Amino acid sequence: MPVLRSGARRGRANPNPNALTQTRNQRGAARNRRGAAAVAADDTAGVNGEDLNLKAEEIVLLEGGEENNENDFDEEGVGERKMNDFDSGAKSADKVPGAEDESAAPIPEKVQIVNSPVYKIERKLGKGGFGQVYVGRRISATNASDRISASSAIEVAIKFEHRSSKGCNYGPPYEWQVYNTLGGIHGVPRVHYKGRQGDYYVMVTDNKRPGYGIFHIMFIYIMSTEMVACIAIEAISILEKMHSKGYVHGDVKPENFLLGPHGTPEEKKLFLVDLGLATKWKDSSTGQHVEYDQRPDVFRGTVRYASVHAHLGRTGSRRDDLESLAYTLVFLLRGRLPWQGYQGENKGFLVCKKKMATSPEALCCFCPTPFRHFVEYVVNLKFDEEPNYAKCISLFDGIVGPNPDIRPINTDGAQKLIYQVGQKRGRLMMEEDDDEQPKKKVRMGMPATQWISVYNARRPMKQRYHYNVADNRLAQHIEKGNEDGLYISCVASCANLWALIMDAGTGFNAQVYELSPNFLHKEWIMEQWEKNYYISALAGANNGSSLVVMSKGTQYAQQSYKVSDSFPFKWINKKWREGFYVTSMATAGTRWGVVMSRNAGFSDQVVELDFLYPSEGIHRRWDNGYRITATAATWDQAAFVLSVPRRKPSDETQETLRTSAFPSQHVKFPGDGQIGGGIVALWSTEFGISPGVMMFSFCP
Repeated sequence: MPVLRSGARRGRANPNPNALTQTRNQRGAARNRRGAAAVAADDTAGVNGEDLNLKAEEIVLLEGGEENNENDFDEEGVGERKMNDFDSGAKSADKVPGAEDESAAPIPEKVQIVNSPVYKIERKLGKGGFGQVYVGRRISATNASDRISASSAIEVAIKFEHRSSKGCNYGPPYEWQVYNTLGGIHGVPRVHYKGRQGDYYVMVTDNKRPGYGIFHIMFIYIMSTEMVACIAIEAISILEKMHSKGYVHGDVKPENFLLGPHGTPEEKKLFLVDLGLATKWKDSSTGQHVEYDQRPDVFRGTVRYASVHAHLGRTGSRRDDLESLAYTLVFLLRGRLPWQGYQGENKGFLVCKKKMATSPEALCCFCPTPFRHFVEYVVNLKFDEEPNYAKCISLFDGIVGPNPDIRPINTDGAQKLIYQVGQKRGRLMMEEDDDEQPKKKVRMGMPATQWISVYNARRPMKQRYHYNVADNRLAQHIEKGNEDGLYISCVASCANLWALIMDAGTGFNAQVYELSPNFLHKEWIMEQWEKNYYISALAGANNGSSLVVMSKGTQYAQQSYKVSDSFPFKWINKKWREGFYVTSMATAGTRWGVVMSRNAGFSDQVVELDFLYPSEGIHRRWDNGYRITATAATWDQAAFVLSVPRRKPSDETQETLRTSAFPSQHVKFPGDGQIGGGIVALWSTEFGISPGVMMFSFCP
């Protein structure tokens, strides 16, 4: 084992060495019990759907005017289960986490696959969503001339995955493909044999035992700052090598970092295990970065350490591994992360919200400065940005000792990386790098208040706006606009007051509206549907009231709407398959209202879901031909719907404008040569008490 240097953590004084020796076993056992309980209660890993609709109602206007009510209770969350060191990192949705599969065949007592020796199965090392891992002891040689006794047999790790498991639906486990590329590279265990025996797919690898894992060590010893810095340095070099092969790990956490067996040349060598969630960030045929996407119903990783982007269902890239590593390092230093302890079905949502609201300064307030600089760097990386690994390693040079031979962790991989890029060793502060332009920090944990307007390029038209309108003043503004040939195109709400845009380019020939104390008055909407009116704009207020505008002259053929206590992505995804597209959204307090229509004029549609204005995601969607067509938000989350029109407009320009107050100086664009038409979407954003959360309303 490496020499583990005792030292202060969270401001504690160095313990007496004798007392540490006398009490280590008792304290280690107690901390192991506490650690196991904390992991079981707090950690989750896997591939999960997220649809937190605890109470939801869908109202559908059917062809022919019939009503169809579906009271859905689609629950969204992240499965609660502990991930062991050799877990595949994914979970079958129809199995209870951690439960044994009674229908599966028993694990064989002995294993021999392809041309492998015979291995006797001994103790169990761990269990994951798809497989189980055992210690295997070699009891026979590969040929008669190579005799070996049981007492001197070589131990290996043997992973069993049942042929009927979710990970083996299409043949051998996906993880095998990853090991074909990554097995044996720097920091990744070697695969000796793999094949099928009976009902199981079997993989034989180096045995990097959990007893020598970083996570287990921290519950027995006080982990010094130098040791954590060495782990940081070597972990970055391992991830760099893995990324250079085109893969991201997808589940970086303390439990997946193991050391070699004690008394061997590898006892100070760090290994990263469990490739079950590894994905490609680079297309192997073109060498190009994979395309950006977001699926809010998909989560991959472990809740405690996953990046914010993983929580939000964004395509995995190199930045996500580094962000998970940053959380891992802070956990090793402090023994706890600010978002631990959340429970319940919406745990993943609450953890993600807390991560977004925690600035690097707050997260690393008890950590040495290099750790804060590392967190600041990784959380601000772009989706396809190549991390500067050597620069990240250099941050920790001031903490580790100058002689690599006496460091508690072997850092040879990092030394080679630094040498390869020709980077000078020495302490390097992120903001002092003259070769790079300073970045705009995207996760500050700071509150803000905004109005956000969306403009499309189109022909000039007559347009009128009203804002800070009380309930009793709405009628006179709308009636006056109707007399002048204007119809409502946008509505929004802020502080229980209304804002509306009226213009002459809507194409409507009749319009009705209702201001209701209820959020989306079902009976009134059904009545207007019967008269061939369709919802064309809606807004909700903090007090739960709503303003619904319905028009004739739209292109819609059928409509359906849903009211939910959380963003109903699963329902939206189902309706997409039925030919519906989101045409309006609003919120009232914490409730969401989403309207979807047939014949909406779109050929494709995507959702950007975030806790802040997702500038990077929106720009990437713009680059691929999408345009913002609907948006809404609660105090906690913002949802943006972007669509591809069936008929390509002559001018595809779209701009967003963010202002601290209603944009009265920017609403009218009488042929200024930039945006010819006028405002087509408007909503207000109020970042609440907790930093990084917001509420705003939208009109389509």
